[in-house]
Amino acid sequence: MTEELVMKLGQEALKTTAMVSAPLLGAALIVGLIVSIFQAITQINEATLTFVPKMIIMGVVLVLAGPWMIDVMSQYTVALFENMAIFVRE
Repeated sequence: MTEELVMKLGQEALKTTAMVSAPLLGAALIVGLIVSIFQAITQINEATLTFVPKMIIMGVVLVLAGPWMIDVMSQYTVALFENMAIFVRE
């Protein structure tokens, strides 16, 4: 395996990881921001107030984006295993 191939495989792995995690992280970020603004306005400092809405929204996002996330991971994994013989020869 050449250095360029290893770098390409690493970049593809990081790209796939970022694509798969983006919906969940984005939803958690938005909900956390909204809850923080709500807490600042009402001066309520309750730790569970941030945890429960995030878990609910992340569950909803996981149900909605889950099939797409699995499809992206499956495509990456299948491509990796299909080209493994080529990777080993280089």
